[in-house]
Amino acid sequence: MILTMVITLIFLLILGLPVFIGILGAAVLGFYSEDVNLIAIPIEIYRLSSSPVLLAIPLFTFAGYLLSEGETSKRLVRFSKAMFGWLPGGLGLVTLLTCAFFTAITGATGITIIALGGLLFPALLSEKYGENFSLGMVTTGGSIGLHFPPSLPIILYGYVSGVSIEELFIAGLFPGIFLVGALCLFSVYIGRKWHIKTTSFDSGEFLDSLRDVKWELPIPLLIVVSIYGGFCTATEAASLTVVYVLFIKTVVLKELSISKDIPGIVVESMKMVGSILIIVGAAFGFTNYLVDAFIPMRMLEFMESIVHTKILFLVLLNIFLIVVGCVMDIFSAILIVVPLIAPLADKFGIDPVHMGIIFLTNLAIGYNTPPVGINLFISSARFNRPVLQLYKATLPFLLICLLSLIVITYWPALSLFLPAVLR
Repeated sequence: MILTMVITLIFLLILGLPVFIGILGAAVLGFYSEDVNLIAIPIEIYRLSSSPVLLAIPLFTFAGYLLSEGETSKRLVRFSKAMFGWLPGGLGLVTLLTCAFFTAITGATGITIIALGGLLFPALLSEKYGENFSLGMVTTGGSIGLHFPPSLPIILYGYVSGVSIEELFIAGLFPGIFLVGALCLFSVYIGRKWHIKTTSFDSGEFLDSLRDVKWELPIPLLIVVSIYGGFCTATEAASLTVVYVLFIKTVVLKELSISKDIPGIVVESMKMVGSILIIVGAAFGFTNYLVDAFIPMRMLEFMESIVHTKILFLVLLNIFLIVVGCVMDIFSAILIVVPLIAPLADKFGIDPVHMGIIFLTNLAIGYNTPPVGINLFISSARFNRPVLQLYKATLPFLLICLLSLIVITYWPALSLFLPAVLR
């Protein structure tokens, strides 16, 4: 009977059953098969709702939605272009840096592609960049900001794993810069190869654009300093960020009206939060079953029997996590997979902070990995292009990200140096 229900559940997921229902159904099946009272699932969901750390998620999401309204994206693009437009492939750098900033603030790759795609994709085409290159850059750019604060996946990973969120924020800076830098170098190479027209550096335009973006640009730095400096917790930093963004958008820049615009933005951002928390709640119930069924311990015993070196473990881990990133959203993956792999990583002597950065890098790459990376389908719908074209367009960027992943995985100092110094 249980086997029949599991097969039915998998079939329904393939047909389009919502992910949270599939995860919740798996939890119910698991507890039922183990004769455990199903009250365990709502208990876990209640524990989730009472967690003070997770209050940062709706707050940072709301701040991100506020920034996505108005002219913030245009100001960021203008500043980046004034700063890097003189370089070969400068508009490519503008695209990557703007997308990374936007993804870090909003915490959602799809929003970045939808919000900035309409601005950056036509701009790249107008500068004589190839269509596939432009598609690949905007699509990949949607997921390269997850290492930077106030990244929502970092907050959730820290909560689930017990690793310091502050240390994860700091540890993600150098790997994030390395990943973005590698893609920027590729853009410069393409700019030289295709003889893309550049503009001379204009100090007046640079200073003018800097004045334009002076209110939004410091936000990630302020978050890091406030949290790591011990001035406030992640949740308090999220609250302060909302107040700050709300103030500059409604009072300083006067782009939004408190009575006309803010209620609608609240509704839209909370729809996003609701979808995240529904998945998170279902995943918590399923994780509780995995722990009660001793699945992590069984996996540890199995891995110990077939894997005997740290390097082999990391190779298998990267492959596994990229596949997970293809088929599962990052929030579900963190809640379900982290409790499974954390004991294995500890057994093989991997620093838990470094493990967190490896985990997030893999899942960010998984968003763009064929055949079912979610960013591929978002871009296909946003730009009205066949998904097969997106597979081809993102391939060069995917290879660069995979090479960067190898460096991040096997060079722990890249992640651990800065936390060690600041500690």
